[in-house]
Amino acid sequence: QVQLVESGGGSVQAGGSLRLSCTTSGYIGRGSFCMAWFRQSPGKERERVAAMAGFGAMFYADSVKGRFTISRDNAKNTLYLQMNSLKPEDTAMYFCAAAPSWNNCPGMEPKGYSSWGQGTQVTVSS
Repeated sequence: QVQLVESGGGSVQAGGSLRLSCTTSGYIGRGSFCMAWFRQSPGKERERVAAMAGFGAMFYADSVKGRFTISRDNAKNTLYLQMNSLKPEDTAMYFCAAAPSWNNCPGMEPKGYSSWGQGTQVTVSS
């Protein structure tokens, strides 16, 4: 497992932008890990919004396509989520997750990911 720490959440008005960061304590180098962002709002299940496989293949939930961008800096062991054109329905706790998986990502279910951060809150007001 790797240790994950998220940062960058906050409050923003609809249409605004935020960039989340996830710093890892361990090596997430090329090919070794799938890194993902999940979110969860009260009363709802945790959902995967974006994921990136070890060599760069990206996956997005339909609800965020064209607005969110996932990226990773393997040299800094850091994962990012750039969120643009934010909507009130994007309000949630956002979690970083990691799954040891060679150049692929598990499905969209949280159970496929073995390491989790503590979460960072994103609140979007209308």
